[in-house]
Amino acid sequence: MNKICLVLVFLFVSGKAMSQASPYLSQQPQSVNGAVNIVVSNLEENTGDGYFADAEKNERRGDLNDAVTLFGKAAFEYNSAKKYTQYGSALLRLANAHYLLAHYSEAEQVTLNVALKNYSKIGSKTGQMESYRQLGKIYLAANKLTQSLWFYTQQGILAKQIGDNNAYIESILGLAQVKTKKKEYTLALKDINRAELLAKTSNPARFKTQIREAKAQIPAKVIAKK
Repeated sequence: MNKICLVLVFLFVSGKAMSQASPYLSQQPQSVNGAVNIVVSNLEENTGDGYFADAEKNERRGDLNDAVTLFGKAAFEYNSAKKYTQYGSALLRLANAHYLLAHYSEAEQVTLNVALKNYSKIGSKTGQMESYRQLGKIYLAANKLTQSLWFYTQQGILAKQIGDNNAYIESILGLAQVKTKKKEYTLALKDINRAELLAKTSNPARFKTQIREAKAQIPAKVIAKK
């Protein structure tokens, strides 16, 4: 799939998101037969589940272009079924597939303008936190370091609010990556050491590789000073 097709997929999903937010939807008449609506909604959710599962299979195989298409279709079906939590998950996976393809602009647009707004609308702090984490990662890869720093910081704030220690550690390691890229090695090392200390009381095995790799990016002379 070329870049034009990928943009079309995004517009397809975005269009549904905008229609979802339209204030005029509430003015539409209610269906006389509620049972029909329930059946259609269930069919859409099941179809979304099928697309999502196929997208994951393609992503594991490395067929990222197909994964983009299928995650987009899953998002469309979940939104139609008003399953907004699943809708957000599909959007984040769609954005991540774009990220893996180095389509940073598309990944940013899906996450910032669709997924984050969806999670804000339904009041999901966990979804917002995941959106912030993904934006931090996207902006880091795109070398937009000020934006990356801001979004990793927001991830950490929400992680503390909801008591997600693992996500909080991830946010600190994200901040360390940004500071390392800015060659602020002393500050980056402080963040890494802080993350390592927190991980020891939480989930040391989970973060062992990330912490080792983060330290490997710090010049030996900076580590030696500590």
